[in-house]
Amino acid sequence: MMKNRFYFVVFFLTAIDFTAAFAQSPAAKLSAAFNRTNKQILVAAHRGDWRNAPENSLNALLNCINKGFDMMELDVKMTKDSQLVVMHDNTIDRTTNVKGKVSDFTLEEISKFKLKNGLGRVTPNTIPTFKEMMLEAKGKILINVDKGNDHLPEVFKVLRETGTMQQAVVNVGDNIPYQKLVSAEKIPADAYIMAVVNMAKSDALEIIKGYQSAAKSIIQPIFNTDTLSSLQKLPEIAKNQIVWLNSLWPSLNGGHDDDRAVEKNQKKESWGWLTDFNPVFIQSDRPADLIQYLKERKLHH
Repeated sequence: MMKNRFYFVVFFLTAIDFTAAFAQSPAAKLSAAFNRTNKQILVAAHRGDWRNAPENSLNALLNCINKGFDMMELDVKMTKDSQLVVMHDNTIDRTTNVKGKVSDFTLEEISKFKLKNGLGRVTPNTIPTFKEMMLEAKGKILINVDKGNDHLPEVFKVLRETGTMQQAVVNVGDNIPYQKLVSAEKIPADAYIMAVVNMAKSDALEIIKGYQSAAKSIIQPIFNTDTLSSLQKLPEIAKNQIVWLNSLWPSLNGGHDDDRAVEKNQKKESWGWLTDFNPVFIQSDRPADLIQYLKERKLHH
């Protein structure tokens, strides 16, 4: 009887540990991602679950949370009255029922417009503010903030006000050396930042190396061909720095993209090829399919 009780207690405690691992807070998940002994890959949903809700919408975020995606990538722009809203393009022509630049409208005006879905149909969804999105995401999901390079102080201010600094990764610019970045911008010491680096540039590896001194930095290499000699350095870079890869369109990954994986059923040649570089993050337009693939390879909880 005592022996059975012993096994029950061991099983119970193990179950608690197992459950706790899967109930990690977004902040804990992001912190754990910087442990290079952790081989799990986190998946970022590009502009949210845009196939089932308008891109960059509140519903796209809620879908990401409900479906258990690790992260949602969103984009920010500034209105005429200096308010950050979630929008990818400089104009609202493509994604709403109105035309014009985001900067042409006040927040009150722009909040009345309706977002279109992936088929270009107008929906009841409205353009959310960045603050609204972060409050909804708080404690639930990681966020990647893109297209905010021109408004970094305002981005960090919102993250601080909403208490979400530790569950967000902020893109700080393309091909920008770290020393140039910090001399031009006041980057909070506790902020997670990401630099996009075009691997075809002659100084790409030098730029990447410059971020080694930034403890909370992520490198996002992009490349339109897989024949670049600089790509041979990525596995070594991934041993010391956090690497983010994209499985979006071919020009970002040399043709190893989502559509190739799903429509041509060439998952090994696309997603498998990307995982061989040992990234910590992969951004995808097909997050559910990618997560299933990674789970089968024991690369995602």
